[in-house]
Amino acid sequence: MSSPRVRKIADRIQVVVAEMLERRIKDPRLGFVTITDVRVTGDTQNASIFYTVLGEEEQLASSAAALESAKGVLRAEVGRQLGMRHVPSLEFHHDALPDTARHLDELLAKARESDAQVAAASAGASYAGDPDPYRRPHEDDEPPDLTR
Repeated sequence: MSSPRVRKIADRIQVVVAEMLERRIKDPRLGFVTITDVRVTGDTQNASIFYTVLGEEEQLASSAAALESAKGVLRAEVGRQLGMRHVPSLEFHHDALPDTARHLDELLAKARESDAQVAAASAGASYAGDPDPYRRPHEDDEPPDLTR
């Protein structure tokens, strides 16, 4: 678990990088990038920045190259706004969580559809055996005499 100071630095880095990408970085390769999370090591030397890109693989690759080339400018701005003596190095990582969540949603939808098909097929079905499969003594049979 990270300390509150480290979490505050991570949150601030997320805001600074997002604002820089929106307003100041004018790289045409940069697509619709969203900063999803920032994780800073306990010694605040490294910051891992997770992002998603709206679009296909081509936009993802070009955005990754644009982020890599803007890393120095972003780090300088982070250092200026945070006022830290040692500015953490920035590493950008594509966040695969939204893609994984979308895939899981698709699988759950297929499972619901399959369940609905099974329920529709079994709507008029009946059991293969008797409705009450347990043996019971017949009502007209006398109970055994246990007094002998």
